[in-house]
Amino acid sequence: MKSRAAATWNGGLGDGSGVARLASGVGGDLPVSWASRTVEAGGKTSPEELIAAAHAACYCMAFSHELGEAGFPPVRLEASAECSFERQEGGWGITSMHLSVRGVVPGCPPDTFDKLAAAAKDGCPVSKALAGNVDISLDATLATG
Repeated sequence: MKSRAAATWNGGLGDGSGVARLASGVGGDLPVSWASRTVEAGGKTSPEELIAAAHAACYCMAFSHELGEAGFPPVRLEASAECSFERQEGGWGITSMHLSVRGVVPGCPPDTFDKLAAAAKDGCPVSKALAGNVDISLDATLATG
């Protein structure tokens, strides 16, 4: 499987804008701008927001797998990801990603939930792609329903 996306940019960095498109057609044209990366979204997205969405989705799948393999199939997992894009020495860069997950997992002991949540964070393919370049942290909450 190969996933594809494309982008078009018009103008200079500060005054220009563009669109990103997923080859699947989901979401239509996704407007992007430099300001949406560094100041305020203003109804546009950014590469960092798209990476955060990919990370949250990938993490849910990885955690669901970990739980299922351990005999605790989840009823529901809700994950969010916060990607930090900051000015640093040598320019701008993605510096950290913070994952938060809330799971409804009947019968799963809290310590097992935490252990599997951490394993999923480390084993998620997006986490692996970011490893060594981005600090990845996690908050996991086991909910009752």
